[in-house]
Amino acid sequence: MNDDSRREFLKTSAAVGAALAVGAMAAGTATAADAPALRLAYGYQHAPVPCHSIRKASRDFREADPVSLENNYGGAVRALNTLRGRLAAAAADANTPPFVYTGLKREQLLRTGSVVLHEQYFAGLGGNGQAGSAMRSRIAASFGSYDAWEVEFRKIAQGLAGGSGWVMLGYNEALGILENHWMADHATAPAHTRPLLVLDMSEHAFHMDYGAAAARYIDAWFANLNWETVAARA
Repeated sequence: MNDDSRREFLKTSAAVGAALAVGAMAAGTATAADAPALRLAYGYQHAPVPCHSIRKASRDFREADPVSLENNYGGAVRALNTLRGRLAAAAADANTPPFVYTGLKREQLLRTGSVVLHEQYFAGLGGNGQAGSAMRSRIAASFGSYDAWEVEFRKIAQGLAGGSGWVMLGYNEALGILENHWMADHATAPAHTRPLLVLDMSEHAFHMDYGAAAARYIDAWFANLNWETVAARA
């Protein structure tokens, strides 16, 4: 399943105000005041998490980890849809204090990041861990060699092992280069950068099976990467 189909949005009524605004648009009577509700009038569809494609035969990447992650991802989807409804209602209420609305937007940023990054994490698994020559060459062009990229990526991941966060290989569209990034949470993505490969270093991603042995988890993740998916994002 490609990223576009995984991100299909369903047009629904997120709140009463949003539903009224959609009806107004259909009738040709929508006004500028309806715009916030119209923009928020959708529900995000929970994408199927490919747990069964994550090589059950692997001795080192157990199914318990993706199941735990699926639960975390599902919670993020539900929270995002709840926030959409509350934002629609708050936008329609002239008495909503700015600090309340800003707080909802902050939560929306975090939940959106969680949904997108988890989907990319899952879609990047299920392969044999072998990068094709074209992708290896592209990585080498930015890092000097494929091995140099991997050494840095692993080092960042190990540095996050005692807490939580994400490691990202991304393409900086402004600079025209590939870079590895440390991300403390779902809302710290680098500007103007398209994620190609993401690794979840949160405790829920590996402690169930690996405990404090983060290096084993990182090894297993590399061994199960689907580089065809990564190349398609590039």
